Amino acid sequence: MKRPRRNHSPKFKAQVALAAMKEDHTLTELAERFDVHPNQITKWKTQLLKRAVEAFGGMDGAPPNGVNIKDLQAKIGQLTMENDFLSGALGRMDGPSGKP
Repeated sequence: MKRPRRNHSPKFKAQVALAAMKEDHTLTELAERFDVHPNQITKWKTQLLKRAVEAFGGMDGAPPNGVNIKDLQAKIGQLTMENDFLSGALGRMDGPSGKP
């Protein structure tokens, strides 16, 4: 009889993968302890190892969300210049929205 598909939380997966990394117990022992297949433990351990660099800010110096700090700083500079220009232009206008 086939058991229904189970969805494990990321916390549980990390716990099992870390236990496998310690190598205090065999995969079979861990599989019995956590009630998962040994192949699944191996997959989670592999995922943990592949993503460990991301946890410490790796990925060639770029943040994980793909935002480039230099691009953001350039955009801030551009917007500051536009804001200053428009603020000065508004000050030269006559009327109710102009500066006194």
